[in-house]
Amino acid sequence: MENDFLYPASLKTKDGTKWGFINKKGEFEIQPDFDFALDFQKNDLATVEKDGRYGCIDRVGNVIVPIKFESLIDFSEGRAAVVFQSAFHVIDEQGQILTKKSYNFISMYQEGRAMFSDIDEDGNFRYGYLNLAGEIVIPLQFETASDFKDGLAIVKIAENYFALIDRSGNLMSQYHYFFVGNYGDGLLTFKMGLNEKVGYIDLNGNVVIQPRFTSAQAFEGGLAVVNEADEVENKYGLIDKKGQFIIKPVYNDVTILGENRVAVGKAIDPQKPYIGSRFAITNWKGQLLTDFMYNHVSQFDHGIASVNESNKAYFIDRSGNRARGLPIVQGAESVALVGRLVRAMKNTRIAYFDRKGRLVWRQNTIIPLTSRYRVLEKKYEPNKDFLVFYPQVDGLKNEKAQVNVNEQLKQRSNLKKVDPNEQLDYTYTGDFNVTFFKNNLLVMELYGYEYYFGAAHGMPTKNYVNLNMINGRFYEIGDLFKKDVDYVIDLSAIIEEMIHTDSQYDYIFPGAFKGIAKDQPFYVDEMNLYIFFAPYEIGPYAAGFPTFKIPFPKIIDMIDTKGEFWLSFH
Repeated sequence: MENDFLYPASLKTKDGTKWGFINKKGEFEIQPDFDFALDFQKNDLATVEKDGRYGCIDRVGNVIVPIKFESLIDFSEGRAAVVFQSAFHVIDEQGQILTKKSYNFISMYQEGRAMFSDIDEDGNFRYGYLNLAGEIVIPLQFETASDFKDGLAIVKIAENYFALIDRSGNLMSQYHYFFVGNYGDGLLTFKMGLNEKVGYIDLNGNVVIQPRFTSAQAFEGGLAVVNEADEVENKYGLIDKKGQFIIKPVYNDVTILGENRVAVGKAIDPQKPYIGSRFAITNWKGQLLTDFMYNHVSQFDHGIASVNESNKAYFIDRSGNRARGLPIVQGAESVALVGRLVRAMKNTRIAYFDRKGRLVWRQNTIIPLTSRYRVLEKKYEPNKDFLVFYPQVDGLKNEKAQVNVNEQLKQRSNLKKVDPNEQLDYTYTGDFNVTFFKNNLLVMELYGYEYYFGAAHGMPTKNYVNLNMINGRFYEIGDLFKKDVDYVIDLSAIIEEMIHTDSQYDYIFPGAFKGIAKDQPFYVDEMNLYIFFAPYEIGPYAAGFPTFKIPFPKIIDMIDTKGEFWLSFH
């Protein structure tokens, strides 16, 4: 089976980054025709994306699950939750929709049940459960619910009223507390009030460990991670089922790694514990097996875990020693054993190595456009928390214009000065894609993501360059239109109509759209003009970058079809 193992791999092209599947020699067995691809699952299906839609292929590249879903969660027990026409459904492994109606949310199947949520008859948001046929077996009735584990699930019936149910929805135990959850090893966490401490009860509701923790996780193998801190500083430790500390609560992080091993972390900056930790490995008695030297530690699997130390990633055994017969990958953030290869994540890029450390595959850094023109990928990494991949063009006849273009591309890619020794309060990653190239016009997307440590989420950025490869000119939106056309008013009217008549734009904040700007962000392809806005500008963060696709035939009378911009790709 390992000889048939296939690995998702990406290739940068003039049509964007494309994904296919390589063999252990680094040869494409399934050509890179997809916008994204994930590993093959146990059912020999791999999720792929094309044009913003998801489906599944088999090991020879045949589409088994139609590529038509807006989202597709991994298969579990022969079923997968998908989003289709903006609502959740359940499909089988042939892509057949099993649910007779749609829902607000459906979880992965666990023990023959999938949690789902929807609005009940009284207009309340409630949870219930589906069986493998996609049928409701436990009706909507719970305020909150968990996945099934050991034949049991925790549900909230009403305020200060939780219960343990079986797979048929029968009440096995009832609990009158402010919160009950995190089931594991026959114990549950509970709180008596909003600002109260957390403790543990047994399945009958008897208090086993008095509430004294600010947070507490589920028991696993007789141990649980808890936090005693009341302030910003964390005090994580590990307790047994009697509430006795096996690992004292003095750490910024504690993670159970499996196979009787635990990672304990000290804050990189004690004044800012949210920045992260430096980890060591202990056994389940809390005895240190390594120094505090790792930035990241994976779960143990068959006696092996991967770690990141400084600017390299490698594997260790349960004793904390470097694993024999497996490579060190310099410059990698993480490594994992996948089939016969080692998959490394290097600067947000996937690379594959054999077990002797020889490179098998990495994404290309030169994107050919024609025999003359090409785009070169360059890397700017002044600090461990600041990384940008940015484009540089090559092949312009006018060398002075090429130098100017490449300097502009650096600036537009956010290559700012950063102290290499400073511990930043944030991380920033930037990248780019070629999205369209025809004749003399090159369109590239420059995007980034800035995340401040401890924040609920980061902030994405995006801009496009529409570049003439003959003269090095960067086009603005006004360059597309006739001089006597007020494109701001006309395009604003078109978008206003789209917002009011097209249901896909129902998320736009009422009254938020006031018209486009004279220098409105935009991009083009062969048939369309695209106008987009930043998150929060006219819609919620979850909507991303609201984008309006306007076909050229709709606005052809406005376009300067004899102008330089239009003729650059016609």
